[in-house]
Amino acid sequence: MTQHIPSPLVVLGSGYTGRIVHSIGASQGKAVHVTSRSPLNNLADIPSEYRLRFDLEQPSTWPNIPAGADFIWCFPATPLEQVQAFARTLDTTARRIVVLGSTSAYEVTDQSNEYPPPWIDESAPIDLTKPRVQGEEFLRTNCGATVLRVAGIYGPGRNPLDWIRQGRVSPSRKYVNLIHVEDLAAICLAAIEKGKPGEAYNISDGAPHTWDEICATAQQRWSVTATASKEDRFTGKRISNAKLRTELGYVLKHPDLYEALALIESLDRV
Repeated sequence: MTQHIPSPLVVLGSGYTGRIVHSIGASQGKAVHVTSRSPLNNLADIPSEYRLRFDLEQPSTWPNIPAGADFIWCFPATPLEQVQAFARTLDTTARRIVVLGSTSAYEVTDQSNEYPPPWIDESAPIDLTKPRVQGEEFLRTNCGATVLRVAGIYGPGRNPLDWIRQGRVSPSRKYVNLIHVEDLAAICLAAIEKGKPGEAYNISDGAPHTWDEICATAQQRWSVTATASKEDRFTGKRISNAKLRTELGYVLKHPDLYEALALIESLDRV
């Protein structure tokens, strides 16, 4: 019997999420390569055999991607011309491609008076004037990529309580959608295995909160005091993750924002 040899898996981009994808993949026994424009400087903590030099804007680095590799695209898919040129070098029929997009792709009518805002699923209109959305849609429709429209990412070292402490956010009625980086990384790997080519999935914990609520809980549980509230006419969005749960069958490791924040606080303060 011929033994199936899995395709190489490459994480394009070595940022916050990409490194967690590598860590989780390695813990599962997968050979996960990671790219950087300067791997010697930026990937010193990654075993040398899994470091790759790649720069979308330098075609001379494109052949560094192993032939037939599946890949998880972690940086914005721009500029469109370079995305298209790179895609032309790939045998996309033999690859699984997962692209990290953003829930900012969804068009929102700021003049809407509906509150709370309606739930948004993957059938909602997207803003094709945004460069990264153009790149994501090209890869989805022309290369069979699975696009993950990702909510705000948080986790160790990216703590929403610090955003409040630093005055980057303040109490308002605006809804925010979040996803823990460990869940996002695990979903990326699940999408490589189970995601349908050419489909989009919303990636959120499915429990939107207002900044009023988050700031009040931060004060009550952790004595984190927010700056004075600002009038914010924006309602934000409420992102549905039903398709993620039903089609990918993913079960969140961090479904409760406040329990996750308690853990992050304990880790960040060590």
